[in-house]
Amino acid sequence: PGEFDDYIANPKDNMYRSLHTAVLSKRSGRPMEIQIRTREMHEVAERGIAAHWQYKEQSVHDESFNEKIAWLRQLMEWRQDVTDATEFVDGMKTDVFHDRVYVFTPQGDVIDLPAGATTIDFAYAIHTELGHRCRGANVNGKLVPLDYKLHNGDQVSVISAKRGGPSRDWLNPNLEYVATQRARSKIRTWLRKQNRDDNIQRGRHLLEKELKRLTITDSFDSITKLFNYDKVDDFLAAIGYGEINTQQIAQRILELERREKQQQDLENGVVIHGGAAGRAATSSSTGSFQVQGIDGLLTNLARCCNPVPGDSIIGYVTRTRGITVHRVNCPNLADKIRRGREQQLIEVQWKTNPDDTFPVNIQVSAYDRSGLMRDIASLVADDHINMLSVEAITGQKDNLAQINATLEIENINQLTRILTKIDQLPNVVEVRRKVS
Repeated sequence: PGEFDDYIANPKDNMYRSLHTAVLSKRSGRPMEIQIRTREMHEVAERGIAAHWQYKEQSVHDESFNEKIAWLRQLMEWRQDVTDATEFVDGMKTDVFHDRVYVFTPQGDVIDLPAGATTIDFAYAIHTELGHRCRGANVNGKLVPLDYKLHNGDQVSVISAKRGGPSRDWLNPNLEYVATQRARSKIRTWLRKQNRDDNIQRGRHLLEKELKRLTITDSFDSITKLFNYDKVDDFLAAIGYGEINTQQIAQRILELERREKQQQDLENGVVIHGGAAGRAATSSSTGSFQVQGIDGLLTNLARCCNPVPGDSIIGYVTRTRGITVHRVNCPNLADKIRRGREQQLIEVQWKTNPDDTFPVNIQVSAYDRSGLMRDIASLVADDHINMLSVEAITGQKDNLAQINATLEIENINQLTRILTKIDQLPNVVEVRRKVS
């Protein structure tokens, strides 16, 4: 009762048309769904868009026929723009099988978009060039930002520049500028056609900044192979035009480190002094960690590197503090290994609850300006992150300010997301995870 969906007035992207409603049975009191459609609509619903030809062979192409052809052409266009088949399928799931919103152009035309679509998605749905030159939008007579999420019934008017193109930031998943595969593929195609040397230079800058931020020392060659590229320049160019983003790089590297450490532990085993080595290799749960090979020891996070879930970690057995958990690339841990203490290492794994948080130190370098601290605090609060402490150092040469903050972080993905957002703020030169 009260439920009614009109897919005839607003057909789905795959041309599905029908009326849906629900009624209560007088006899059983249970709701029953009723679907009402013509025979042709039923053929298309049950057998797909090709059923149109078999059901209705005619030389006169009606408006519905032309809509189907336009939809198929759009699919072919998307497939040409997308180089990765998996990405194409994922985009189809979002664009075709997602919940929909219906918005209006100033002329009253209805534009059908997936839920979560933004003003940029709307612009690209109208025309590729309009999307490239989109700089803002008026929604229901009010100026809105580019990442504004559209709602059913919104009337949208795009504000465009006379020239220019899309920003690489539009492809950053953390900033949520675009939601549709059509918009993403058009942006990538435009960026890919720009000067290759510029893309390589930008890709190198982004990769160096991300590796420094995560305190990772992997070479460009090894990371290039992780993404199945033969040449480093091709890989850097892909980063430059947005085919690969820094979040994907961080996740791929951390996952590889985790697998390599697990394989090494399996091959070499772990030796624990003080009588622990001879115990059975059972697992014991200690707080947020699963400790292999020993029971009854305390665990604590190393304050020098402050690991968070998603980081590759390893335990270091101490005499008085139990097991101290470090990131595998922690400089202090590397120093202990150089001094011949590798036998005190032990395998540990994350075993966290959803509500667990972990302190992480970050450092922001920026040209000083009014409202800088407020903007950083606002981004942190918007992501529901608690700021434990903050310190600002100003008056340095070149008018650079340095902000040191300690945040309560749930996992590596949340950390990467907030660092990326802070990095987008005006005047910010660098933001990184701080290791003492």
